[in-house]
Amino acid sequence: MTRPRPLTGRGDLADTVRVVGEFGVIARVVARAGSAAAAEVGPGDDAAVLRVPDGRVVATTDVLVEGRHFRRDWSSAEDVGHKAAAANLADVAAMGGVATALLVGLACPADTPTSWLEGVAAGMAAECAPLGAAVVGGDTVASAPDSGAIVLSVTALGDLGGRAPVLRSGARPGDVLAVAGRLGWSACGLAVLRRGFSSPIAAVAAHRRPAPPYAAGPAAADAGASAMCDVSDGLLADAGHLADASGVAIDVDRAALVRTMLEPPGPMQQVAAALGADPLSWVLTGGEDHALLATFPPGAAPPAGWTVIGGVRDGAAGVFVSGEPAADVAQAVGAGRTGHVHFG
Repeated sequence: MTRPRPLTGRGDLADTVRVVGEFGVIARVVARAGSAAAAEVGPGDDAAVLRVPDGRVVATTDVLVEGRHFRRDWSSAEDVGHKAAAANLADVAAMGGVATALLVGLACPADTPTSWLEGVAAGMAAECAPLGAAVVGGDTVASAPDSGAIVLSVTALGDLGGRAPVLRSGARPGDVLAVAGRLGWSACGLAVLRRGFSSPIAAVAAHRRPAPPYAAGPAAADAGASAMCDVSDGLLADAGHLADASGVAIDVDRAALVRTMLEPPGPMQQVAAALGADPLSWVLTGGEDHALLATFPPGAAPPAGWTVIGGVRDGAAGVFVSGEPAADVAQAVGAGRTGHVHFG
């Protein structure tokens, strides 16, 4: 594994937010924002105007704080843009919708290079473009002088296309549990970066730029998914959200999960061997891959791209792994917790 070069993201102070000013920053960011297919009025006015054929709007917000969600010495500006967009676009997909636009609130120090902000905008635009979405507005403000941290607050809007929204509360005993996308890769990449290395690149890239299966959300809704969420805090933690909201017990089939995520062996096993870790701990509890997790009634087969990894049964709400309580399994594989705990 190779060590990353330190990159601060702070360039020539002659071209910073302080020098260019709020509207200069906005102009540069808008120039890289791309265009949203649903936008009737884009950036430049007091508000954007979007066409809403369905008559309903899916709305979700995520906040990314420098030092907690990203580091400028680990990720490029474009990486941060991709990651900020993906976290929100995946939430729209998890409702069965397709994202149409993003709104971005930015707080940054006055000495932030404008080139870094342009890079973030370019990353967001690239992540949104395949969906026909784009940044259509937002706000910029100077962060507290003593903090020095950059904060990105991103709101995604989406269209259900006539579908009923897929909620977390619809799982019923007898349903199957299925996943679309990959699990554990971002956590593996984070473990690599925390040790001061930058390879294997496949793992590190997965942490820097998640790859949510956006199309799998609407496809699951069309196939009759009974409940769905994105995996942002970890498989066991987010399965717990489905179980609690639906009042059911969810049992993850350990063997099926291993077949799906850890066979054939690859970078995760290599990193785990080098670090003395269990790769299953990343698969079960690692967040920020933004895979999609859903339940399907017995008569509704999961569509292409979805793999069954467990089922739903009667009993007190909770999550199990082949019959064992999730918390016990998390401890056994060395994770300690079932997933990310905010304010923990």
